[in-house]
Amino acid sequence: MKTNCKLALAVLAGVLISIAGARLIHAQQVKRPPAYVIAEVEVTDPVTLKKYSEKAPQIVASFDGHYVVRGGKIQALEGEAPKGFIVVIGFDSVEKARAWYDSPDYAVIRPFRQSSTKSRISIAEGALGEIPLELWLIVRGVNVQRWKEQASA
Repeated sequence: MKTNCKLALAVLAGVLISIAGARLIHAQQVKRPPAYVIAEVEVTDPVTLKKYSEKAPQIVASFDGHYVVRGGKIQALEGEAPKGFIVVIGFDSVEKARAWYDSPDYAVIRPFRQSSTKSRISIAEGALGEIPLELWLIVRGVNVQRWKEQASA
């Protein structure tokens, strides 16, 4: 009986050491901040842009991206407002956003957007929370409540 008890304690100690080690390794991993693709878009050819718009949401979703802002009224607080609309797409990381942009699926539809709009598109590294993005949206004149509703739709 003593041998079984010692064996059980040794196994339990091994399991606890393994769990502690896994937690330590997990704690040391650096959490990557989210990334946002920010586009200012002025449409010049709505018919061609429709070809892009029909496929873009599925490609974004395939990279775990989500629309944070997709159009909506813009109110300029300082400087000129963009002539058109703003799109903000959230991704888990800059690497994930770049993988979406460079993907073969997106490469197929990108020319439709490029030929039918005047666009400025950037990837911005986010903070580890949504407060900085909300602040940026407020500064740009975007209705934060509306983008939250659109993002969850």
